[in-house]
Amino acid sequence: MTRTVLRGARWPGDVAMADGRIVAVGSVPAADGDVVVDCSGDLLTPGLVNTHHHFYQWLTRGWAVDSTLFGWLQTLYPVWARLSPEDVEAAAAVALAELALSGCTTAADHHYLVPGGDDSVFDAIAAAARLVGIRTHVARGSMDLGESRGGLPPDSVVEDLDAILASTEAVHARLHDGETLFVTAAPCSPFSVSQRLMRESADLARRLGIRLHTHLAETLDEERDSLARFGKRPVELLDDLGWIDSDVWVAHGIHLSDREVQRLAEARTGVAHCPSSNSRLGAGIARVRDLVDAGAPVGLGVDGVASNEIGTLQPELRMALFLARQRAGDPTAFGPADALALGTSGGAACLGRTDIGRLEVGLRADVVVWPGDDVADVLDPLAALVLGPERSARHVYVGGVPVVADGHLVGADLASLRADLTRRARRLWPDSSTPGG
Repeated sequence: MTRTVLRGARWPGDVAMADGRIVAVGSVPAADGDVVVDCSGDLLTPGLVNTHHHFYQWLTRGWAVDSTLFGWLQTLYPVWARLSPEDVEAAAAVALAELALSGCTTAADHHYLVPGGDDSVFDAIAAAARLVGIRTHVARGSMDLGESRGGLPPDSVVEDLDAILASTEAVHARLHDGETLFVTAAPCSPFSVSQRLMRESADLARRLGIRLHTHLAETLDEERDSLARFGKRPVELLDDLGWIDSDVWVAHGIHLSDREVQRLAEARTGVAHCPSSNSRLGAGIARVRDLVDAGAPVGLGVDGVASNEIGTLQPELRMALFLARQRAGDPTAFGPADALALGTSGGAACLGRTDIGRLEVGLRADVVVWPGDDVADVLDPLAALVLGPERSARHVYVGGVPVVADGHLVGADLASLRADLTRRARRLWPDSSTPGG
Protein backbone atom coordinates (compact mmCIF):
# COMPACT_ATOMS: atom_id res chain seq x y z
CA MET A 1 0.00 0.00 0.00
CA THR A 2 1.62 3.25 -1.16
CA ARG A 3 0.96 6.16 1.15
CA THR A 4 1.01 9.87 0.45
CA VAL A 5 2.21 11.61 3.60
CA LEU A 6 1.63 15.33 4.13
CA ARG A 7 4.50 16.03 6.52
CA GLY A 8 5.53 18.92 8.72
CA ALA A 9 2.32 20.91 8.98
CA ARG A 10 2.18 23.45 11.76
CA TRP A 11 -1.36 22.30 12.53
CA PRO A 12 -2.55 19.59 13.20
CA GLY A 13 0.55 17.59 12.22
CA ASP A 14 1.13 14.95 9.55
CA VAL A 15 -1.62 13.26 7.57
CA ALA A 16 -1.13 10.03 5.63
CA MET A 17 -3.47 8.89 2.84
CA ALA A 18 -3.81 5.60 0.97
CA ASP A 19 -6.48 4.01 -1.21
CA GLY A 20 -8.62 7.13 -0.98
CA ARG A 21 -8.78 7.17 2.83
CA ILE A 22 -6.93 8.80 5.72
CA VAL A 23 -4.72 6.16 7.33
CA ALA A 24 -2.82 8.18 9.94
CA VAL A 25 -2.94 11.61 11.60
CA GLY A 26 -0.44 13.27 13.93
CA SER A 27 3.19 12.20 13.87
CA VAL A 28 3.54 9.72 11.01
CA PRO A 29 6.84 7.77 10.98
CA ALA A 30 8.44 7.32 7.57
CA ALA A 31 7.90 4.04 5.75
CA ASP A 32 9.49 2.60 2.63
CA GLY A 33 7.63 3.67 -0.47
CA ASP A 34 5.96 6.72 1.04
CA VAL A 35 5.34 9.67 -1.26
CA VAL A 36 6.18 12.61 1.00
CA VAL A 37 4.81 16.10 0.41
CA ASP A 38 6.65 18.80 2.33
CA CYS A 39 4.08 20.88 4.23
CA SER A 40 6.49 22.53 6.65
CA GLY A 41 4.75 25.38 8.42
CA ASP A 42 1.51 24.93 6.49
CA LEU A 43 -1.98 24.32 7.90
CA LEU A 44 -4.01 21.20 7.13
CA THR A 45 -7.78 20.96 7.33
CA PRO A 46 -10.48 18.65 6.10
CA GLY A 47 -11.77 19.65 2.70
CA LEU A 48 -14.33 22.44 2.99
CA VAL A 49 -17.95 21.54 2.26
CA ASN A 50 -20.14 24.01 0.37
CA THR A 51 -23.76 23.23 1.23
CA HIS A 52 -25.55 25.70 -1.08
CA HIS A 53 -24.59 27.18 -4.42
CA HIS A 54 -26.08 28.12 -7.77
CA PHE A 55 -23.27 27.46 -10.23
CA TYR A 56 -25.06 28.98 -13.22
CA GLN A 57 -25.10 32.41 -11.59
CA TRP A 58 -21.44 32.95 -12.49
CA LEU A 59 -22.94 34.26 -15.75
CA THR A 60 -24.75 37.12 -14.02
CA ARG A 61 -22.40 38.66 -11.50
CA GLY A 62 -22.99 42.33 -10.74
CA TRP A 63 -26.66 42.48 -11.69
CA ALA A 64 -29.33 44.13 -9.49
CA VAL A 65 -26.75 45.03 -6.86
CA ASP A 66 -29.13 47.23 -4.84
CA SER A 67 -32.16 44.93 -4.81
CA THR A 68 -33.84 42.84 -2.16
CA LEU A 69 -34.27 39.13 -2.89
CA PHE A 70 -37.66 39.38 -4.65
CA GLY A 71 -36.62 42.32 -6.84
CA TRP A 72 -33.30 40.66 -7.61
CA LEU A 73 -35.06 37.46 -8.70
CA GLN A 74 -37.57 39.32 -10.84
CA THR A 75 -34.72 41.11 -12.61
CA LEU A 76 -32.79 37.92 -13.27
CA TYR A 77 -35.44 35.28 -14.04
CA PRO A 78 -35.77 36.46 -17.69
CA VAL A 79 -31.99 36.56 -18.09
CA TRP A 80 -31.50 33.07 -16.70
CA ALA A 81 -34.23 31.79 -19.02
CA ARG A 82 -31.84 32.49 -21.92
CA LEU A 83 -29.13 30.13 -20.68
CA SER A 84 -28.30 27.01 -22.69
CA PRO A 85 -26.89 23.81 -21.18
CA GLU A 86 -23.53 24.83 -22.66
CA ASP A 87 -23.73 28.15 -20.82
CA VAL A 88 -24.48 26.35 -17.58
CA GLU A 89 -21.58 23.94 -18.08
CA ALA A 90 -19.20 26.87 -18.62
CA ALA A 91 -20.47 28.58 -15.47
CA ALA A 92 -20.32 25.37 -13.44
CA ALA A 93 -16.75 24.72 -14.52
CA VAL A 94 -15.61 28.14 -13.30
CA ALA A 95 -17.68 27.84 -10.12
CA LEU A 96 -16.18 24.46 -9.27
CA ALA A 97 -12.68 25.57 -10.20
CA GLU A 98 -12.87 28.61 -7.93
CA LEU A 99 -14.29 26.46 -5.14
CA ALA A 100 -11.49 23.92 -5.47
CA LEU A 101 -8.86 26.66 -5.32
CA SER A 102 -10.52 27.93 -2.13
CA GLY A 103 -10.19 24.55 -0.42
CA CYS A 104 -13.62 23.11 -1.21
CA THR A 105 -13.73 19.37 -1.87
CA THR A 106 -17.51 18.84 -1.80
CA ALA A 107 -20.09 21.23 -3.24
CA ALA A 108 -23.88 21.21 -3.44
CA ASP A 109 -25.38 22.95 -6.46
CA HIS A 110 -29.07 23.91 -6.49
CA HIS A 111 -30.13 24.32 -10.11
CA TYR A 112 -33.83 25.10 -10.30
CA LEU A 113 -34.31 26.91 -13.60
CA VAL A 114 -34.78 24.48 -16.50
CA PRO A 115 -36.17 26.33 -19.55
CA GLY A 116 -38.24 24.05 -21.74
CA GLY A 117 -37.70 21.18 -19.33
CA ASP A 118 -34.33 20.33 -20.92
CA ASP A 119 -32.78 18.37 -18.11
CA SER A 120 -29.55 17.81 -20.05
CA VAL A 121 -28.46 20.85 -18.05
CA PHE A 122 -27.77 18.46 -15.15
CA ASP A 123 -25.51 16.35 -17.35
CA ALA A 124 -23.68 19.59 -18.15
CA ILE A 125 -23.15 20.29 -14.44
CA ALA A 126 -21.93 16.72 -13.93
CA ALA A 127 -19.46 17.10 -16.80
CA ALA A 128 -18.02 20.21 -15.15
CA ALA A 129 -17.73 18.37 -11.84
CA ARG A 130 -15.80 15.54 -13.49
CA LEU A 131 -13.48 18.03 -15.16
CA VAL A 132 -12.54 19.81 -11.94
CA GLY A 133 -12.65 16.71 -9.75
CA ILE A 134 -14.49 17.67 -6.57
CA ARG A 135 -17.43 15.81 -5.12
CA THR A 136 -20.71 17.36 -6.23
CA HIS A 137 -24.24 17.08 -4.90
CA VAL A 138 -26.44 18.00 -7.87
CA ALA A 139 -29.86 19.22 -6.74
CA ARG A 140 -32.51 18.71 -9.41
CA GLY A 141 -34.26 21.94 -8.58
CA SER A 142 -37.62 22.98 -9.94
CA MET A 143 -40.34 25.61 -10.10
CA ASP A 144 -43.95 24.93 -11.12
CA LEU A 145 -45.77 27.97 -9.68
CA GLY A 146 -45.70 30.91 -12.10
CA GLU A 147 -47.11 34.40 -11.75
CA SER A 148 -50.49 33.44 -13.18
CA ARG A 149 -51.00 31.07 -10.24
CA GLY A 150 -49.68 33.40 -7.54
CA GLY A 151 -45.99 32.54 -7.67
CA LEU A 152 -43.05 34.89 -8.08
CA PRO A 153 -41.38 33.58 -11.28
CA PRO A 154 -42.79 34.35 -14.74
CA ASP A 155 -44.78 31.52 -16.28
CA SER A 156 -42.14 31.18 -19.01
CA VAL A 157 -39.58 29.69 -16.61
CA VAL A 158 -41.70 27.15 -14.71
CA GLU A 159 -42.20 23.48 -15.58
CA ASP A 160 -45.01 20.95 -15.51
CA LEU A 161 -45.20 19.16 -12.16
CA ASP A 162 -45.39 15.61 -13.51
CA ALA A 163 -42.53 16.31 -15.90
CA ILE A 164 -40.41 17.57 -12.99
CA LEU A 165 -40.97 14.38 -11.01
CA ALA A 166 -40.20 12.16 -14.00
CA SER A 167 -37.07 14.18 -14.76
CA THR A 168 -35.87 14.00 -11.16
CA GLU A 169 -36.06 10.23 -11.26
CA ALA A 170 -34.35 10.11 -14.65
CA VAL A 171 -31.54 12.46 -13.59
CA HIS A 172 -30.98 10.33 -10.50
CA ALA A 173 -30.77 7.19 -12.63
CA ARG A 174 -28.28 8.82 -15.03
CA LEU A 175 -25.95 10.64 -12.67
CA HIS A 176 -26.10 9.45 -9.05
CA ASP A 177 -23.12 7.20 -8.29
CA GLY A 178 -22.84 7.65 -4.52
CA GLU A 179 -19.10 8.34 -4.77
CA THR A 180 -18.45 11.64 -6.53
CA LEU A 181 -21.91 12.58 -7.85
CA PHE A 182 -25.03 12.69 -5.70
CA VAL A 183 -28.49 13.74 -6.88
CA THR A 184 -31.01 15.40 -4.56
CA ALA A 185 -34.61 16.53 -5.06
CA ALA A 186 -34.91 20.27 -4.60
CA PRO A 187 -38.07 22.28 -5.34
CA CYS A 188 -36.90 25.87 -5.25
CA SER A 189 -38.88 27.73 -2.59
CA PRO A 190 -42.37 28.11 -1.09
CA PHE A 191 -43.04 31.13 -3.32
CA SER A 192 -42.16 29.36 -6.59
CA VAL A 193 -43.52 25.84 -6.20
CA SER A 194 -46.87 24.25 -5.44
CA GLN A 195 -47.62 22.35 -2.26
CA ARG A 196 -48.28 19.26 -4.36
CA LEU A 197 -44.78 19.44 -5.84
CA MET A 198 -43.30 19.71 -2.36
CA ARG A 199 -45.22 16.69 -1.11
CA GLU A 200 -44.60 14.50 -4.15
CA SER A 201 -40.93 15.45 -4.36
CA ALA A 202 -40.54 14.34 -0.75
CA ASP A 203 -42.29 11.06 -1.51
CA LEU A 204 -40.07 10.48 -4.55
CA ALA A 205 -36.85 11.32 -2.72
CA ARG A 206 -37.68 8.95 0.11
CA ARG A 207 -38.51 6.18 -2.32
CA LEU A 208 -35.16 6.71 -4.06
CA GLY A 209 -33.26 7.16 -0.78
CA ILE A 210 -31.93 10.61 -1.63
CA ARG A 211 -31.92 13.90 0.25
CA LEU A 212 -34.18 16.95 -0.04
CA HIS A 213 -33.24 20.59 -0.29
CA THR A 214 -35.03 23.95 -0.64
CA HIS A 215 -34.79 27.61 0.35
CA LEU A 216 -36.43 28.56 3.64
CA ALA A 217 -36.95 31.67 5.79
CA GLU A 218 -34.49 33.77 3.83
CA THR A 219 -36.31 37.12 3.95
CA LEU A 220 -39.19 38.88 5.65
CA ASP A 221 -40.83 39.19 2.20
CA GLU A 222 -40.96 35.39 2.09
CA GLU A 223 -42.46 35.29 5.57
CA ARG A 224 -45.15 37.84 4.63
CA ASP A 225 -45.92 35.94 1.42
CA SER A 226 -46.31 32.67 3.32
CA LEU A 227 -48.59 34.22 5.92
CA ALA A 228 -50.73 35.91 3.24
CA ARG A 229 -51.14 32.82 1.06
CA PHE A 230 -51.16 30.00 3.59
CA GLY A 231 -51.74 31.60 6.99
CA LYS A 232 -48.52 29.95 8.18
CA ARG A 233 -44.91 30.89 8.72
CA PRO A 234 -42.48 29.17 6.33
CA VAL A 235 -41.20 26.58 8.82
CA GLU A 236 -44.73 25.58 9.82
CA LEU A 237 -45.67 25.30 6.15
CA LEU A 238 -42.73 23.01 5.38
CA ASP A 239 -43.43 20.96 8.50
CA ASP A 240 -47.02 20.39 7.38
CA LEU A 241 -45.69 19.26 3.99
CA GLY A 242 -43.44 16.63 5.58
CA TRP A 243 -40.21 18.51 4.96
CA ILE A 244 -38.87 19.09 8.48
CA ASP A 245 -36.92 15.87 8.89
CA SER A 246 -33.40 14.48 9.10
CA ASP A 247 -33.10 13.86 5.34
CA VAL A 248 -33.61 17.57 4.57
CA TRP A 249 -31.36 20.58 4.61
CA VAL A 250 -32.55 24.11 3.86
CA ALA A 251 -30.78 27.20 2.61
CA HIS A 252 -30.53 30.35 4.73
CA GLY A 253 -32.88 29.81 7.71
CA ILE A 254 -32.57 33.42 8.83
CA HIS A 255 -35.96 34.42 10.18
CA LEU A 256 -36.65 31.76 12.78
CA SER A 257 -38.45 31.94 16.11
CA ASP A 258 -37.11 30.17 19.21
CA ARG A 259 -39.67 27.43 18.68
CA GLU A 260 -38.62 27.00 15.04
CA VAL A 261 -34.95 26.76 15.98
CA GLN A 262 -35.83 24.00 18.39
CA ARG A 263 -38.01 22.22 15.85
CA LEU A 264 -35.22 22.13 13.25
CA ALA A 265 -32.81 20.83 15.87
CA GLU A 266 -35.18 18.12 17.11
CA ALA A 267 -35.74 16.93 13.55
CA ARG A 268 -32.02 17.20 12.65
CA THR A 269 -32.93 19.34 9.66
CA GLY A 270 -29.78 21.02 8.36
CA VAL A 271 -29.30 24.70 7.59
CA ALA A 272 -26.94 26.06 4.93
CA HIS A 273 -25.70 29.40 6.24
CA CYS A 274 -24.79 31.85 3.44
CA PRO A 275 -23.37 34.87 5.26
CA SER A 276 -22.01 36.94 2.36
CA SER A 277 -25.07 36.52 0.15
CA ASN A 278 -27.39 37.29 3.03
CA SER A 279 -25.45 40.48 3.72
CA ARG A 280 -25.32 41.53 0.07
CA LEU A 281 -29.12 41.22 -0.21
CA GLY A 282 -29.76 42.75 3.22
CA ALA A 283 -31.71 39.62 4.15
CA GLY A 284 -30.66 39.42 7.79
CA ILE A 285 -28.29 37.51 10.07
CA ALA A 286 -29.00 33.84 10.69
CA ARG A 287 -29.19 32.52 14.26
CA VAL A 288 -26.20 30.26 13.77
CA ARG A 289 -25.07 30.15 17.41
CA ASP A 290 -28.61 29.31 18.55
CA LEU A 291 -29.04 26.61 15.88
CA VAL A 292 -25.71 24.96 16.67
CA ASP A 293 -26.33 25.08 20.43
CA ALA A 294 -29.77 23.53 19.93
CA GLY A 295 -28.23 20.67 17.94
CA ALA A 296 -29.20 21.49 14.36
CA PRO A 297 -26.64 20.64 11.65
CA VAL A 298 -25.33 23.93 10.21
CA GLY A 299 -22.98 24.27 7.26
CA LEU A 300 -21.67 27.06 5.06
CA GLY A 301 -22.83 28.02 1.58
CA VAL A 302 -21.40 30.39 -0.99
CA ASP A 303 -24.84 30.78 -2.62
CA GLY A 304 -24.95 32.05 -6.17
CA VAL A 305 -22.31 34.52 -7.25
CA ALA A 306 -25.00 36.82 -8.56
CA SER A 307 -25.51 37.55 -4.86
CA ASN A 308 -21.96 36.85 -3.67
CA GLU A 309 -19.60 38.00 -6.38
CA ILE A 310 -16.55 36.37 -4.75
CA GLY A 311 -17.77 32.80 -5.27
CA THR A 312 -15.20 31.11 -3.04
CA LEU A 313 -15.74 29.31 0.24
CA GLN A 314 -12.75 30.19 2.45
CA PRO A 315 -13.88 33.83 2.98
CA GLU A 316 -17.22 32.55 4.29
CA LEU A 317 -15.42 31.23 7.39
CA ARG A 318 -14.50 34.76 8.41
CA MET A 319 -17.86 36.22 7.42
CA ALA A 320 -19.71 33.60 9.47
CA LEU A 321 -17.61 34.42 12.52
CA PHE A 322 -18.08 38.16 12.12
CA LEU A 323 -21.86 37.96 11.72
CA ALA A 324 -22.31 35.56 14.63
CA ARG A 325 -20.40 37.93 16.89
CA GLN A 326 -22.27 40.93 15.51
CA ARG A 327 -25.63 39.29 16.16
CA ALA A 328 -24.65 38.36 19.70
CA GLY A 329 -22.80 41.58 20.44
CA ASP A 330 -20.19 39.37 22.04
CA PRO A 331 -16.70 38.49 20.72
CA THR A 332 -16.76 35.21 22.66
CA ALA A 333 -19.96 34.01 20.96
CA PHE A 334 -18.22 32.38 18.01
CA GLY A 335 -14.58 31.45 17.51
CA PRO A 336 -12.32 30.33 14.65
CA ALA A 337 -12.86 26.67 15.56
CA ASP A 338 -16.62 27.19 15.39
CA ALA A 339 -16.30 28.73 11.93
CA LEU A 340 -14.12 25.90 10.66
CA ALA A 341 -16.62 23.37 12.02
CA LEU A 342 -19.37 25.00 9.97
CA GLY A 343 -17.24 24.71 6.86
CA THR A 344 -16.29 21.08 7.42
CA SER A 345 -18.12 18.70 9.76
CA GLY A 346 -21.25 20.87 9.91
CA GLY A 347 -21.50 20.93 6.14
CA ALA A 348 -20.98 17.19 5.96
CA ALA A 349 -23.85 16.68 8.43
CA CYS A 350 -26.14 18.87 6.33
CA LEU A 351 -25.46 16.64 3.34
CA GLY A 352 -25.98 13.48 5.36
CA ARG A 353 -22.31 12.54 5.04
CA THR A 354 -20.37 10.74 7.75
CA ASP A 355 -17.36 9.96 5.55
CA ILE A 356 -16.01 13.51 5.09
CA GLY A 357 -15.54 16.69 7.09
CA ARG A 358 -12.94 15.54 9.64
CA LEU A 359 -9.28 14.51 9.64
CA GLU A 360 -9.82 11.05 11.10
CA VAL A 361 -8.49 7.63 10.22
CA GLY A 362 -10.91 5.77 7.98
CA LEU A 363 -12.61 8.82 6.49
CA ARG A 364 -12.19 9.84 2.87
CA ALA A 365 -8.92 11.57 2.17
CA ASP A 366 -10.38 14.97 1.34
CA VAL A 367 -7.62 17.21 2.66
CA VAL A 368 -6.51 20.80 2.11
CA VAL A 369 -3.01 22.19 2.59
CA TRP A 370 -3.10 25.94 3.28
CA PRO A 371 0.08 28.00 2.84
CA GLY A 372 1.42 29.08 6.20
CA ASP A 373 4.43 31.14 5.20
CA ASP A 374 2.64 34.50 5.38
CA VAL A 375 1.02 33.76 8.76
CA ALA A 376 3.97 32.09 10.49
CA ASP A 377 3.98 34.94 12.99
CA VAL A 378 0.32 34.47 13.98
CA LEU A 379 -0.01 32.93 17.45
CA ASP A 380 -3.14 30.83 16.79
CA PRO A 381 -3.05 28.79 13.55
CA LEU A 382 -6.83 28.66 13.34
CA ALA A 383 -7.01 32.42 13.71
CA ALA A 384 -4.47 32.62 10.89
CA LEU A 385 -6.76 30.63 8.63
CA VAL A 386 -10.11 32.16 9.58
CA LEU A 387 -9.18 35.75 10.43
CA GLY A 388 -5.96 36.13 8.46
CA PRO A 389 -5.58 37.18 4.83
CA GLU A 390 -7.84 35.61 2.24
CA ARG A 391 -5.98 32.75 0.64
CA SER A 392 -6.09 30.04 -1.96
CA ALA A 393 -5.15 26.48 -1.10
CA ARG A 394 -1.65 25.20 -1.79
CA HIS A 395 -2.79 21.62 -2.38
CA VAL A 396 -6.24 20.01 -2.41
CA TYR A 397 -6.85 16.26 -2.35
CA VAL A 398 -10.17 14.55 -3.04
CA GLY A 399 -10.07 10.89 -2.08
CA GLY A 400 -6.29 11.23 -1.96
CA VAL A 401 -6.14 12.43 -5.56
CA PRO A 402 -4.71 15.92 -6.11
CA VAL A 403 -7.12 18.35 -7.76
CA VAL A 404 -5.06 21.43 -6.84
CA ALA A 405 -1.26 21.26 -6.74
CA ASP A 406 0.99 24.18 -5.90
CA GLY A 407 -1.96 26.54 -6.16
CA HIS A 408 -3.04 25.42 -9.65
CA LEU A 409 -5.83 23.18 -10.90
CA VAL A 410 -4.65 19.76 -11.97
CA GLY A 411 -7.43 18.88 -14.41
CA ALA A 412 -8.40 22.20 -15.99
CA ASP A 413 -7.01 25.52 -17.18
CA LEU A 414 -8.72 28.29 -15.24
CA ALA A 415 -7.75 31.05 -17.68
CA SER A 416 -9.44 29.22 -20.56
CA LEU A 417 -12.52 28.49 -18.47
CA ARG A 418 -12.80 32.15 -17.47
CA ALA A 419 -12.37 33.37 -21.05
CA ASP A 420 -15.20 31.16 -22.25
CA LEU A 421 -17.42 32.26 -19.38
CA THR A 422 -16.73 35.96 -20.01
CA ARG A 423 -17.73 35.64 -23.66
CA ARG A 424 -20.98 33.95 -22.68
CA ALA A 425 -21.76 36.37 -19.82
CA ARG A 426 -21.31 39.47 -21.99
CA ARG A 427 -23.83 38.11 -24.46
CA LEU A 428 -26.43 38.58 -21.73
CA TRP A 429 -25.66 42.22 -20.99
CA PRO A 430 -28.36 44.74 -22.01
CA ASP A 431 -25.78 46.60 -24.13
CA SER A 432 -22.02 46.89 -24.35
CA SER A 433 -21.80 49.71 -21.82
CA THR A 434 -24.42 48.82 -19.20
CA PRO A 435 -23.60 45.55 -17.46
CA GLY A 436 -26.71 45.15 -15.35
CA GLY A 437 -29.60 46.22 -13.20
